[in-house]
Amino acid sequence: MLLTAGQAPFGGAAENLAKRFGVDMSKGNTIDEAHTVADLNNSGLVIYSRENGLLLDHPITQGRNDAEKISRVMAITGQSLKGPEGSGVFLKLSDTAIDKMPAPGKDVSAAGRALGLAFKFGKGRVVVLAEPSLISAQITGREKSPLGMNYPGVDNRQLALNVMHWLSGLSK
Repeated sequence: MLLTAGQAPFGGAAENLAKRFGVDMSKGNTIDEAHTVADLNNSGLVIYSRENGLLLDHPITQGRNDAEKISRVMAITGQSLKGPEGSGVFLKLSDTAIDKMPAPGKDVSAAGRALGLAFKFGKGRVVVLAEPSLISAQITGREKSPLGMNYPGVDNRQLALNVMHWLSGLSK
C-alpha cells in the first residue's frame, strides 16, 4: 500500500487509515528553515540528500542497482510521520524541523520524525509519504515553475519507481 498525504488539512483526512498501520501523522505543516532551498519561484523547498544527512540508506533509496540509487529528492514542506516499531525511515526530518499546527494548536519539534518511511505489514508492504510532491510532476505559479518530478537535478522520478519496486517485492 502506498499512502501519501501532505500538510494540513490533508493529514487529518488520512489519519484514521494511517493509524490502522501504526503510523502517526502530525496533521500540521512541517517546515525546516535550516534546510529550505532558496528558490525564487517556490517557497518551502527542501532537498533530501546523502550530503545533508536527510536521505537515508534503505532498499528504496539504494535501488536494485547503481543506476537506481537515489542521491537527491525535493519536497515541499509536508507533514511529519512516526512509523511503527521496525519501520524504515528513508527521508528523515532534521532536528531543526518544526510542525506548525493549525490554530489553535501549538508548534512542536518534528525532530526524530520522517517525511518518508516503509515497513512490512502482514504479508504486504507499506510506504507512507508525508508530501505528495515527492512522486508527482507539478507546475506552479505565474512562471509555471517545476515541482516534484519536474524539478531539475533531483531523483524524484527514480524515487517513485523505487517505491513501486519495493512495494511489489521486486527489490529486497
